[in-house]
Amino acid sequence: MSIKVTGLSKIYGTQRAVDNISFEVKKGEVLGFLGPNGAGKSTTMKILTCFIPQSSGTAAVCGFDTSSAPLEVTKRIGYLPESNPLYNDMYVKEYLEFMAGLHKMGKITQARIKEMIGITGLTTESKKKVGQLSKGYKQRVGLAQAMLHDPEVLILDEPTSGLDPNQLVEIRSLIKQLGKDKTVIFSSHIMQEVQAVADRVIIISSGKIVADDPTEILQSKGSQLIVTAEFKQTVDRAQLKSIRGVTSFNLLKDGKWSFVSEGNQDIREDIFNFAKDKNLTLLHLNKEEFSLEDVFKELTKQKSS
Repeated sequence: MSIKVTGLSKIYGTQRAVDNISFEVKKGEVLGFLGPNGAGKSTTMKILTCFIPQSSGTAAVCGFDTSSAPLEVTKRIGYLPESNPLYNDMYVKEYLEFMAGLHKMGKITQARIKEMIGITGLTTESKKKVGQLSKGYKQRVGLAQAMLHDPEVLILDEPTSGLDPNQLVEIRSLIKQLGKDKTVIFSSHIMQEVQAVADRVIIISSGKIVADDPTEILQSKGSQLIVTAEFKQTVDRAQLKSIRGVTSFNLLKDGKWSFVSEGNQDIREDIFNFAKDKNLTLLHLNKEEFSLEDVFKELTKQKSS
């Protein structure tokens, strides 16, 4: 395993930022790491990258313990922190040369810098100072430095923050490509991004892991099913309460309603029978796909309030 975390905890005073979590990530896997603000995502990433020590438990990267062999760990990790600290007075290429020097890359430095500038789309901006760049291009510089030394593991905290829609597509594609032969952990608040890129998702809430599944399996874990129905006639809200299996409903627009069922019960037949009994014309009836965002809200709602 490229990453192995066992019983990991981080305590600040009386607060358990990370609470006895365990997980593994293998080579060639892209892991989406999700959670509400303050859930423990960034803290876990900082422990894995040796920026801060854990309070208890163990974390290993490529077989090296983060506590006993931090230098070996950092050699094998490329890290883009959420804050993306950069030297604004350096030129882009100068900054990457500086980072290459820290990694002692030697003769391959210039070739590797040229490659990273091309991969991250920085060619037209490479002769500017970092401080002159837009937020999106600064994010690209952060990605370039994280990949510069060709690490076995990439840990990216909000890697697409500040990117425009076109840049988002490019960087998502890059992360997916990198995941073919590297281990990638990335956090994001954009659920569509996680669905498009991640092979597997871990959701953390109040320091505890509340889900750890392949992306497609996680989407099926919701305990509710949503059905939309559109009636030709105006429907009395009080009558809708009689539909069997419906726990709640909401008017979306004239004639169109959203119905929620507990326990993944398919209530389309019940809604159809209701329309038939009330002599209503049913124009539309559809079971909505339970999105990753829906699952995320359900798994974290009690913890994030």
